[in-house]
Amino acid sequence: MSRATRVLGFPWPVLIGLAALAAPRVVLHDLGLIEEGSFVNGLLVFVPPASWIATVLWKRPRRPFATVVVIGAIYGVFLALGHQLLWDTAFGGDAPALGGELAGTGPAVEDGTLRTAAVISSLVTGTLVGVVTGAIAVLLCRLVPAMPADGTDIDDTRDRRGASGVDALLRPPGSRRPGIPHAPGDTDDSVS
Repeated sequence: MSRATRVLGFPWPVLIGLAALAAPRVVLHDLGLIEEGSFVNGLLVFVPPASWIATVLWKRPRRPFATVVVIGAIYGVFLALGHQLLWDTAFGGDAPALGGELAGTGPAVEDGTLRTAAVISSLVTGTLVGVVTGAIAVLLCRLVPAMPADGTDIDDTRDRRGASGVDALLRPPGSRRPGIPHAPGDTDDSVS
């Protein structure tokens, strides 16, 4: 088992594949084939992070936040590569120029500075998408019960108190509910 699998719950090819789900939007946007605010753009923006969350909810890695942040950082690499490879096409030969004190520093300096800023921006954007998506994934991991490892249905599970289903999975061991004995032989003081 690789270190990525032990720490993040998935091997590197899976992490890269999940991040690659977000790459088509970069290409389509830079080629001008989709527009901001369109339905297709919305799908390409929200479906990949939603699939990251769904995958984490399904597999339940030990560190869901770290897993999704890593996926987001890999997405940032795809974002940076896409923008760099499609730079001239995206700007249609009218690349941005530096202004202010840096105006007129020469085409090579301007191009290098702007491309470096774009790479940094892409990496930060991808990582922040991972942070936000990871936070949502952690919240959902705490709210949505995991399927038992043996494949039984959640409604078929029973804890030692006799509680079944989702109730058995959500209640921490040792917790008490009015009217339900805590353990065999215990009684609940609130029930008369």
